[in-house]
Amino acid sequence: MALLHTSGDIGVLELFEQSGRTVKKATVLLCDLLADWPDRPGLAADLVDCEHEGDRLTHDIIHRLHDGRSSRKAIDALEGLQLATALDDIVDCAEQAADMLGIYAVEATMEHACLLADVLVAAGEQVSGALHALRDGGDLSSHLVEIHRLENEADRLSRDAIASLFVAGIDPMVVIRWKDIFESLEAAVDACEHVAHVLEGICIKRRK
Repeated sequence: MALLHTSGDIGVLELFEQSGRTVKKATVLLCDLLADWPDRPGLAADLVDCEHEGDRLTHDIIHRLHDGRSSRKAIDALEGLQLATALDDIVDCAEQAADMLGIYAVEATMEHACLLADVLVAAGEQVSGALHALRDGGDLSSHLVEIHRLENEADRLSRDAIASLFVAGIDPMVVIRWKDIFESLEAAVDACEHVAHVLEGICIKRRK
């Protein structure tokens, strides 16, 4: 699933690749935060900075898509907007999950959260790899297939995680807090799959 681009597209494709690296960084920060919670709360602040960087890149991408300097683009404005928004959603959901740990005064992490975060890291790595291939005109297919597989794995883990909250003896407030965190983690993986869907559409259009 190779994708060719013209020299006029390099700017926006570079920005997408940078956005992919930001996604990868954000997912790793969240995974580390959950694994070491509450011993490294400073990672949450690092994730906020990462989210701000993601917002900046999204703004720059949208501006570049609409500046009209290239008559022939590998990504049209609508495709680019969808891709930029999906990438931004991944980082936003990761930052939201981290924020909830502090807001809800979580005392200790849960194994299912760490497992979901591991899947998110793997999906973020595939997103970053796909965007690198997009810029280089390489084959995206292996990255996209793996993202879909990881999303299915996250669905299974999320169901198991939520089910584990309803065993006898768990405080209802704990259930509410962790259900929100699990859902934010799953939403981040879902956003990775949305990225894969957009990239598949781009590749299909290029083959016509």
